[in-house]
This record gives sequence, C-alpha cells and structure tokens, in this order.
Amino acid sequence: MVAAPARRSRVANLSVAAKAGARIVAALVLACSHAHADESSFLDRVTGWFNPDRTPGEPSTPETTPYKITFDVAGGERSIRSAITDASNLESLKRQAPGSVAGLMRRAVVDRDRIVAALYAEGRYGGTVTIKVAGHSPDDPAAFDAVNVARQAGPVPVTVAVDPGPVFKFGSVRVLDAAGRWPVPEAPRPTQMRLVTGEIARASDIAGAERVIVKALRDRGKPFAHIAAKDVVADHATKTLNVTFLVHEGPVATFGTFTVSGAQRLKPGFIEERVGIRPGEPYSPERLAKLRKRLSEYEGIASVRIRQADALDTNGQLPIYIDVTERDPRYFGGGAKYSSTEGSVVNAYWGHRNLFGGGETLRLDAQVSWFGRTPDAVPDANPFGYRAAATFLKPGIFTPADDLIVQTAVLREVTDAYVRDAVTFLGGVRHRFSDQLSVQVGLDLEQSHLQDWSGSNDYFIAGIPVDVAYDTTDSPFDPSRGIRLNATIEPFAYLGNSGAGPLMMKAAFSAYHAFDEDKRYILAGRVAAGSIVGADLLDIPPQRRFYVGGGGSLRGFNYQSASPRDAFGRIIGGMSFVSASAEMRVKVTDTIGIVPFVDAGAAFASEVPDFDGLRYSAGIGLRYYTALGPIRLDFAVPLNRQKDDARYGIYVSLGQAF
Repeated sequence: MVAAPARRSRVANLSVAAKAGARIVAALVLACSHAHADESSFLDRVTGWFNPDRTPGEPSTPETTPYKITFDVAGGERSIRSAITDASNLESLKRQAPGSVAGLMRRAVVDRDRIVAALYAEGRYGGTVTIKVAGHSPDDPAAFDAVNVARQAGPVPVTVAVDPGPVFKFGSVRVLDAAGRWPVPEAPRPTQMRLVTGEIARASDIAGAERVIVKALRDRGKPFAHIAAKDVVADHATKTLNVTFLVHEGPVATFGTFTVSGAQRLKPGFIEERVGIRPGEPYSPERLAKLRKRLSEYEGIASVRIRQADALDTNGQLPIYIDVTERDPRYFGGGAKYSSTEGSVVNAYWGHRNLFGGGETLRLDAQVSWFGRTPDAVPDANPFGYRAAATFLKPGIFTPADDLIVQTAVLREVTDAYVRDAVTFLGGVRHRFSDQLSVQVGLDLEQSHLQDWSGSNDYFIAGIPVDVAYDTTDSPFDPSRGIRLNATIEPFAYLGNSGAGPLMMKAAFSAYHAFDEDKRYILAGRVAAGSIVGADLLDIPPQRRFYVGGGGSLRGFNYQSASPRDAFGRIIGGMSFVSASAEMRVKVTDTIGIVPFVDAGAAFASEVPDFDGLRYSAGIGLRYYTALGPIRLDFAVPLNRQKDDARYGIYVSLGQAF
C-alpha cells in the first residue's frame, strides 16, 4: 500500500523509460512509501520486474497458483484505468499462472511500484495503491497460508484498489549549477523543456527535460555537461510539482586530434582526409553526427563509431576517436520486380566496394525483362528485353568532396511506344556542398536504333546534364521525415533529328512526415514535373519524350498510357508532364504495414502542362518490412478510366514507391 502523502514530499529516484503506445514508466518509488523490515529492497523489486515469479532463495516448484484479478480504480477515468492495467504484471501475465505462492506474491509486490510509476506518468503524485492477495497484503506473513487455503477452492482472488489522487501541475522549474547553486544562464527555457508552470506534471516530461538540458549545453560547446542530480518535490497542498535540476556544465572545448582505427583495406589517410574538422574549431556534437553519417555512406564502410576523450588534452582540446568497421569488399545478389501493367524484371549483380584501396566501387548488373504482351508500336517485336551495365565511382577525384561517377550500358527496351536497342554512356563529377546538397555535371551520350509506329530510325544523342540533389530524409530506402529534391537541366548538342539547342528540365520533390516517435504513421507525398523546349515533338527521339503511367508514376494505368497519342490512338509521348502521389504508410505490426494511396498525372504534347487531361487512380498497398527495406505489393484502379485502359494494376518490388 502507498500511504497517504505528507503535505510536501520529495519524489526520489525519478527516471522514466517511455515506451510508445503504453504509459509504462520504470524505476520510480515514493519516498513516503510504507516499508517493512521483511520487505525486499526496491532494487530487488526492480530486478523482479524482468523475472516477476522468482524470489531470491526460493526453491522452484511445479505447483502453479492460478489467480483472478479485480481492479477498483476510483474516479473511473478511462485513461487512468488503462495506464494502470497496462503497467500491471498481474494483468498482463494472468494467463500464465505463477509456479509458486512466492511467485504470485512477487508479482503483487512488483505491481505496486509499477502502478505508482504509471500514476506518476499521468501527473498523479498523491495516489494510494492497495493490493491484496486472498484478502491479505503481500507483505503480511499470514498471506502465504491464506493463499494456500484459497487456491484449494479455485483461482486465488487478487484485488488492486487504486485512488489516483488529484492531478499535479508543474510549479517552479529551475536549472542550477551543481556547485554554486546559481541559475545556469544557457539552460533551455521551460517551454523548450516542456515543463511549463500550470501544465500537467507528467514524469516522462521530467526525464525528457534532462535530455534537452544536456543537449543544449553540449550544443554550446560543453562536451562534459551532465545532470548531477535533481530534486523533485510534490506540494500536496497546492497540487504542484517543483523541479530543480543540478547541472555540471564542464568547460567549453574545441576539437583536438582525430584518431582513426579499424580502416585496414582503405588507404592510409582516406578517413582523415574526409573528417573536415580541424583542431581548434569549436566543439559541436552536430558536426560529429554529420561526420559519422557522411563516412557511413561510403560502401566499403560497414559502421562508424565516434568517441570523445574523457578529458581535455594538455592543449585544452578534446581528442576524438573514430572506430571504423569495414565491409567485405566483394558482394553479389539479385532481385525481381513484377507489374501487371509493365511486365517483369529479373536482375543479378556483382560488385566491389574498395577496388583500388581508395573507396572506389564497381558494380556490374545483368537484367532480363519481359514486357508481358505484344507492344502496340511494334506488334511483331520480341517482348523480351535486357540490360548489361557497369557503374564505377571514384571518391575524391579532385578534392575529398568531388566524386567521379561513370555508367555505361548495352540494352534492349520494350514498351508500348517503342522498342529500343542502344549503347549509353553517362559520366560526371559530383561535388558535395554539404551533407544534404550535391551538384553533378556530366556528359550524356547515346547511340540507339529504334522501332516505333513510323518505322526504324537511328539516333545519336549528346547532352550535358546538370543534376541537383537535396536530401534531408532519415533513410534512403524507407524515409519517415524530411524532404528530397532531385532536379535536372540538360542542354543538348545533338538530340536526334532536333540537332543542337533543345533543353530538357525535370524535377521531383518528395516530403515525409511521421506522426509518432515509433514511425508507425507516416504521410508521404511526391510531385514531379518536366518540360522539353526548343524542339518539335516528333523530332525528339521517342525514348527522350515524357511518358506517364505504370508503377513508377501513375499506378493502375498501363505503362506510358497516360501520354499523348496520335490520330490512331498510338502512344507517341509528350514534351511535358506532371505527376503527384500521396500515401499514408501505417504499420500494423513491426513487420506488416498497409498503405492507402492516390496518384494523379499525365504527359502532354505541349511544352507546358495544360492539366486538362490529368488522370487519377487510387489503391491500397501491403508492406513487409525487412532489414533490406520494405517489400511492396500495391493494387491500384483508375478513377477516370478510358477506353483501352487497364482495369487495375498490381505491382511487386523491393522498396517504397518513392
């Protein structure tokens, strides 16, 4: 039983471990709790939470002790009752009968502290908790005999009576220097700590405030800042909780030397050249976090751990240690993709992550595709396609921020608009301006032979693409927050029959927002658009025109089908396009998710989208989350279906739609 509190009581050992979806708060105890000489210590009771049926020194017995639990919660508030039952081991384990009477008593003793913790999490610091087993307190020596008698007649009755008490609100909130007891001038404001006077005093907010204080001080260049102690006092007369944090700020520091270990296959100095932080620069945990993320992006590096020294060196600087784990240099694998509207693809690949010791990567891909039906443009064409490609990346071609990227491919592509046999080359230098922003300037070459409704034609293409990428998302394969922008501007020296002068512009913008910390509810959206200016539509090689339709742009419609057509209904492609998608990604379990979505888009014969011919679709997706990323199964139907449009589309692949 938790006795009625005094007028003012100090809340000791206040720490909260929050778990999303449940209000279970661990490691809390009231200083005014009633204690007995024969009662186990609080540490024993905390340990017992993870093994609730074990009593130290108690021999195990195969005899079980079934019980029936009843909760009596004063006030009847649904949220309070839910918090109490969620915290109760007696409730969650009631279908697993304890192996002994002592095991049942252990559950009851542990439950008192768990329920008190749950009350603290709801801002209730004056509540009482009374647990009785067979009519006795679990601390009562007579309880063992009573339980032995009761279980002969059936399940042992267990009652949990809780008076939550009043809601406490935050009173004074202070952040003081631990040594001098003066206010810390650089401490975050109460609103930043979410400890606002007059707001409900939830225990989880106090634990969260500790992290906010420490982060704020370390962001100001104090790497050794930490909470030395805290004083939490409940004033039962005013129903307020007064909180005082005692802080050791530590000295303001600058970065010292960076020492790298674990890089064995990489050339000496590879990591050091990419640190980008010189000794003497102000200490910043944010810069260390960005450094770790940047180094982890190199394919040859499996993990990066960054540690700071326990003390400043003789120069008053903070030494930093970078521990690197390398990946096996060689790898291979494969994948497959299926779409009812654009056919199937199977591919295999082999790669090397550190070809010459400088982080160079080489990947060879071999792909076979099947269009799934006779292409409209060339009815007698073979529906099988292929692609063999080699991609090479050389980090630090000029400076550590410059990467050389080269890709060449031999391919056969089969679509409803054309059949293409081609050799392509795309090479360029990418410069990283920051961890989020990069710009690449390259050379785009293609020699191709195409068949379409007009016959067979040979095309040569030469362009200079400029690509801009800006990415603040938290994951390249399954983002939950941030934005992503990819834009390309490509002037052409040769563009088939158009000659020199045409300019292609396109961009795609995506945004992601998680509504909860566990990322179980994510809203995702994407908008894309493009245009070609300076050329006539039919002078542009068909493969460089814009098309919309299929799993990559407009689900539910046939591949390329939401695109301009000639007088005979044949797909010819457009000079502009626009598309948009919105998804609500909901995780039902840790591995299963559902994704309702809507898509819109179309390609247009004009240089600027006119939006009159937009097509719409909607559908539902299933996601199976794996360590490599989600496996996607989408089903979509057209909302403004026209003649010859598909009735539905099914898409299976690895990764999110965008």
